[in-house]
Amino acid sequence: MGFIEELKSSVDIVAVVGQYVRLKRAGGGQRWVGLCPFHTEKTPSFSVHATHQFFKCFGCGIGGDVIRFVMEIERMTFWEAVKLLAERHGIPLPRREFADAETRLRAALYRMHELAAEAFRRGLQESVGAGARQYLAARGVSPRLQEEFGLGYADASGSTLARLLEREGFTPEELEASGLLLRRADGSFFDRFRGRLIFPIHSESGKIVAFAGRALEAGDEPKYLNSPETPIYRKSFVLYNLHRAREAIRRLDQAVLVEGYMDVIALWGAGVRHAVASCGTALTPQQVRVLRRHSENVVVNFDPDAAGAGAAERSIQVLLDESVRVRILELDGGLDPDEYVRQRGAAAYQARLDRAPGYFHWLADRARARWDLNTTEGRLSALRFLLPAVQRLPDRLERAAVASELASYLGIEAGSVLEHFRRSAERKQAMPAVIKSAVRPVEKILIQCLLARPELRSEVAAELAGLDLGALATRRILETLLALEQDAGYAELEARLEEGDRELLATLVLADEVSEEALTADQAWACVESLRTMGREAERNRLRSLIRQAERVGDLEEAMRLTAELARLDRS
Repeated sequence: MGFIEELKSSVDIVAVVGQYVRLKRAGGGQRWVGLCPFHTEKTPSFSVHATHQFFKCFGCGIGGDVIRFVMEIERMTFWEAVKLLAERHGIPLPRREFADAETRLRAALYRMHELAAEAFRRGLQESVGAGARQYLAARGVSPRLQEEFGLGYADASGSTLARLLEREGFTPEELEASGLLLRRADGSFFDRFRGRLIFPIHSESGKIVAFAGRALEAGDEPKYLNSPETPIYRKSFVLYNLHRAREAIRRLDQAVLVEGYMDVIALWGAGVRHAVASCGTALTPQQVRVLRRHSENVVVNFDPDAAGAGAAERSIQVLLDESVRVRILELDGGLDPDEYVRQRGAAAYQARLDRAPGYFHWLADRARARWDLNTTEGRLSALRFLLPAVQRLPDRLERAAVASELASYLGIEAGSVLEHFRRSAERKQAMPAVIKSAVRPVEKILIQCLLARPELRSEVAAELAGLDLGALATRRILETLLALEQDAGYAELEARLEEGDRELLATLVLADEVSEEALTADQAWACVESLRTMGREAERNRLRSLIRQAERVGDLEEAMRLTAELARLDRS
């Protein structure tokens, strides 16, 4: 067994996928289901099979083994995913280096970010970081929180990090690709971050992939400077603090979405461990999909100023488009989350969080402030503003109730609002959980038996050798399976099939699942006998059709010959 096969056989794909997707067992079998992490859906079409160690989404079509899953979810190369799985599960990697050029570049970038983070942390503790330490103390960030979040300081010289990375032997191409340095016209490098408080940004798996630097001097713009996109950092997919917060988000089945890095750190220090922030960008659908894998409930707590309210309004639309249940926490006193927990305390913030109202009420208040509801024009404008948000409510009865409440709120006759809503509502069709196939049950059961009982394959192949399998929907799958070595399993079978048959194989293995206990040798032989019977009946039907055809054209000799052949088949 090669290293890759050994790795896959040693890792439980259900446990790995379960770190990213909330899975539920389907019945009492080996199939687990959940919402697909790779596309938006309301009805689970994503399945993981524990025995055969593969995943498949019947909505977007993606599927494969545990390595493919890690590659897609972490946006890694093949060898990076292998290394991550091996390290997480304590499996020693082979001594020989195995990596392609892309993997080697990404490994260099990860190492450069680790070195940069260490340098920034040292800078915060040295004399040059005195101003940054004073700023953090004034914001109530304790030394313990500074260490926990890996905060640092980039000195203003512009050469500290460049000299460090050049001494470490990284190539000019790697230095430029890192995003940590900028290149002058003469080809020399200097630091991107200078004179700034540094916040490391991590991937969901906990690797440092970027930095954000806050200006400490008046007039130093921009206020926040973020890493550019690199081969290891795509900002539209990354949420600040998710690698720390995801366990609490799952446990509480709720995420708190805030605007800034300091808000996240302040809430964490106050015991609110399920807060995340977008990384210097407006909230993106990709970020929401990442968050939704851990919980479908999000409380938005942006700054109370006009910019924060506008950002919250835009974020609500993105969240609702991804089928997330949204509540809005608006803090009194014009305070942002960081200021609120420092001034009012953690208990007061938690109490407000527990009472956060649904997004619709917050939007309704926004409409009331924006338009004059004493006028017909104002009421219609408010109605047009609010109806799209009502339409995004997933439950039909809830939509009707909110629409009626909306009518009362706007002072419009309820029937008019409901009719307007009915005509404006979008038709939304749920994705089927599993694509149904026209495969006969006997074919499904036999293939599952032969996957579960590989020792039967050679005997079954001998029994089916004289049988015409052409009429079977699974003919190519069955023939390939019977030709496999005895120790080959699902992965080896799938690898030898064309795309259409791979889809069919996944469908029949995941749909209408038969329990492991039922996949016995007796069951397999019963399927073989059933296929024999079906084959004989198909041959009888063929002969009867030929006899009728010979009789119609008056070829009595051929008709008699075929009748004799039919009689021999009946006797056998």
